[in-house]
Amino acid sequence: MLMVGFFSWWYGAGWRGQVSRVSGTLAQVNDFFSIPLLLKTLFAPFRQISADAGGQDIASKFRAWGDRMFSRIIGGILRIFMIIFGGLTLLAVLILSLIRLIIWPILLFLPLGGAILMFSVGAPWKLI
Repeated sequence: MLMVGFFSWWYGAGWRGQVSRVSGTLAQVNDFFSIPLLLKTLFAPFRQISADAGGQDIASKFRAWGDRMFSRIIGGILRIFMIIFGGLTLLAVLILSLIRLIIWPILLFLPLGGAILMFSVGAPWKLI
């Protein structure tokens, strides 16, 4: 009866728990990098630094425009780097999570397979 309960947990609640943990991990990585927000604000000024409109003369207005453009370029470069790095991290976590979910049903039988191999092939500590 104990084994039946264990198998029903392993392939029931245990499996659902693993899927829940995997989806939680993917949500945490997505929240950490916030790729959709980075795409929305791709060319927003870096750290919301914006130059004043300047004085009334054309030189100060041009300088303020240049400062804003420079801040937007820096912000765009940093956000593109974070989007690429976040996407690669999310892809790596997704692949590792899929491997985890594929291994979960097989993991239960690994000790049994190890015992069978030990008795069929021989233990490595067996002396001749």
